[in-house]
Amino acid sequence: MFHRKGQDPVTDSTPVWLVVGLGNPGPSYAGHRHNVGHLVVDELAQRLGSSFRAHKSGRADVVEGRFGAPGTPGPRVVLMKARCYMNETGGPVKQVAAFYKVPPERVVAIHDELDIPFDTMRVKLGGGDNGHNGLRSIRSSLGTGDFHRVRVGIGRPPGRRDPADFVLSDYSAAERRILPFQVDRAADAVETLVTEGLERTQQQFNS
Repeated sequence: MFHRKGQDPVTDSTPVWLVVGLGNPGPSYAGHRHNVGHLVVDELAQRLGSSFRAHKSGRADVVEGRFGAPGTPGPRVVLMKARCYMNETGGPVKQVAAFYKVPPERVVAIHDELDIPFDTMRVKLGGGDNGHNGLRSIRSSLGTGDFHRVRVGIGRPPGRRDPADFVLSDYSAAERRILPFQVDRAADAVETLVTEGLERTQQQFNS
């Protein structure tokens, strides 16, 4: 959709967006539904032609760059993955947001959503946590829920399976065939949100 801008550092006075991919750290969690936020920011980092590096806080890994077409001064963005577990994400988000002077309304949290069917998504500003520990932690640390959310659908578990067990399990074989397209579309939604605004993004991506 948008073209990578290389490894432009976030150094000028243009406002910065902080894009947080929610998930748990370590390879044992990497394929879980709960980690789809990590997959999306990994895709965005690849588009920027950059790799995650440790933030000076020691509690997160970040990528700095810009979104936008080649030759245009697109918005500045910091991609982030916390180094802690999901329910402690808020502290690192608050630290990184303060470092880059990012207000809550320019924070984007990408997360799994049980109440949306797999292979669909919703983008919104504000709202409740809906039992999501990562969102609850961010809300508590920022002191507000008025940040953007890219809600990537994973659907409800079949039968009487515990939702907590379901989110901490791998995608099915059938879902894994579709997942790269879902991740790509979610990354497109993040870029559209940052470059064109919420209304345009909702019109295009809220399925």
